[in-house]
Amino acid sequence: MSSAQLIFPNLDGLVSHVSRIRRGGGTIVFTNGVFDLFHLGHLDSLRRAKAEGDFLVVGVNSDESVRRLKGPGRPILPLDQRMRVVAAIEFVSAVTPFDTDTPAELIKAVAPDVLVKGGQYDIPDIVGHDVVQARGGRVLSLPLLTGYSSTGLIEKIKERFAGEQA
Repeated sequence: MSSAQLIFPNLDGLVSHVSRIRRGGGTIVFTNGVFDLFHLGHLDSLRRAKAEGDFLVVGVNSDESVRRLKGPGRPILPLDQRMRVVAAIEFVSAVTPFDTDTPAELIKAVAPDVLVKGGQYDIPDIVGHDVVQARGGRVLSLPLLTGYSSTGLIEKIKERFAGEQA
């Protein structure tokens, strides 16, 4: 089995796999997001996160978590589809869901060497920064590609097709 494109529906399997990678000397990188209506901004962020280490773990918000964070109309795509799209990206090593509003517990369990989020966050505001830094890890807030967001795509679709019948 390739180390790329692994979907871990439960935390135990992921933690076991990450432990093997770490024992082999690999650097574990973690990032997370909703990844609804996957776009170029997502792709760029994942590529740059992977450049920070050997094994990129991506946490994906569950459908319930997305609804709590973004409202009743989201997500557009269900969790299984969002996870499969992220897992298909060649530089993503593992994908796992989380049902909480933040990935704090997931970050504690994975114990990444590098935690990466988009540039809209200052490092002290990144969930898990304290856990990663306490272990001697790095926390990065990488600039986002401007003009790309799932919310922006949804608005563009609504504007373009306003008034049309399905």
